[in-house]
Amino acid sequence: MASLKDATAIVGIGQTPFAKQLQASEKELACRAIVAALDDAGIAPSEVDAFASYTMEETDEVEVAKAVGAGDVTFFSKVGYGGGGSCATVGHLASAIATGQASVGIAWRSRKRGSGPRPWKNTTVQLPTPAQWTRPFGLLRPADEIAMLARRHMHEYGTTRDHLFNVALACRNRANQNPAAMMYERPLTRDMYMTSRWISEPLCLFDNCLETDGALACVIVSAERARDCRQKPVYVHSVAQGLPAQHHGMVNYWTDDPLSGPAWTAARHLWKQADFGPQDVDVAQIYDAFTPLIPLSLEGYGFCDRGEGGAFTEGGALESGGRLPINTGGGGLSEAYVHGFNLINEGVKQLRGTSTAQVPNATTCLVTAGEGVPTSALLLRAP
Repeated sequence: MASLKDATAIVGIGQTPFAKQLQASEKELACRAIVAALDDAGIAPSEVDAFASYTMEETDEVEVAKAVGAGDVTFFSKVGYGGGGSCATVGHLASAIATGQASVGIAWRSRKRGSGPRPWKNTTVQLPTPAQWTRPFGLLRPADEIAMLARRHMHEYGTTRDHLFNVALACRNRANQNPAAMMYERPLTRDMYMTSRWISEPLCLFDNCLETDGALACVIVSAERARDCRQKPVYVHSVAQGLPAQHHGMVNYWTDDPLSGPAWTAARHLWKQADFGPQDVDVAQIYDAFTPLIPLSLEGYGFCDRGEGGAFTEGGALESGGRLPINTGGGGLSEAYVHGFNLINEGVKQLRGTSTAQVPNATTCLVTAGEGVPTSALLLRAP
C-alpha cells in the first residue's frame, strides 16, 4: 500500500495578529495569513494549485485564489466538524501532492469568533437530528456537552478540578512566554481558577477556550521540493482521521463507552502508519477547546492507560521540562482559538526550533484536532 510517510512537508506558516476584535474581514485575514505563509516558504502565490479548508470556513477557495493570485487550481477540499478538521486539511493536501494531483498546497482557517455570532444562537434554523436529542434538555453549547463527558470521567476515574487546572495552567504558562498570545503576560493562579464563575459545571471560565478573531495558514509541498525552500522542512510523517462506530457528536450517547471518543479511532491508524510511538513524542499540540479534552486525548493517543488522563497531568507533566510538554504557544485556552489551526503552526515552530517555549532538541510532534467530534491528527517529524 502506498504510504504518505514523510512524502510531503510543511514549508511555510503564516498568521495574523489575534484579538477579541479585528477590523479586517475574514477574507482579508485569510489572505494575509496565506501570503505570509507563502513568503515564509519563499514560494510565489502563482505556484499554488491546491487548497484545503474547513466546511465551517466562511471564505472559499474561489475568492481566496483570485485575491492572492494563485494559478490554475487542480485540487481543493473541505473538511467537516469544526475543530475536528484542522489536521485533516493538511492530510488532504499531503495526499494530493504525494499522488501528483497538485504541487503546492495551502491549508487555512480564518475566523472572527471574538466579534462574530455564536452558531447556537440561531434559533430559526431547524436542528439537525442529533441536536434534537440534546438541546431540548439544556445541552445548548459545546461547553455543556463536554461538561457531561468531564463529569462522567470524574465519576468513573476520580479526575478532579485540580487536574483540569493543571491543563489550564500549562497552557497559560506557555502563553505567558508568547508575545503573539492573547494571554501574554497574564498569569493564572489556582485561586483565580477555583473562584472563577461557572460556564457549565464542572467547567469554569478557565476551562473554556478564548473568543478570537484571526487567521492562520500553512504551505505543503513534496519532500523533494521542500529541500529547496526557504525554511527547514517539517515532514508530515503520519496522518489520520477518526469517526467511531455509532458516534454522536460531543456527548457520544449511542456508544457503549462514551469516553472512548474519536481520538481512539484516529490514534489506531495514526500509530499504525508511523515509525515511532507515543513514548517517542517530544512535544504535543493537543486540541484544547476545553480542558477535559486533554486528559481524554492523552488516553486516546496512548500516553497513559484508560482513566489515567487526569493523574497524568500531575507533577508538572504538561509543563516545559515535563513528561509531555503541550500546547507550547498557549493553545486554544490561552494563545488563540481558531479551531485548532494554531496548534499546527506551533508544531512546525517546535520542529524548526523557533518556538517561544522551545523544547530542546525536539524532533517529533503530535498535533491533534478536536476530541469529541469526528477528528484528525498529524505526526510531524524534523529532518
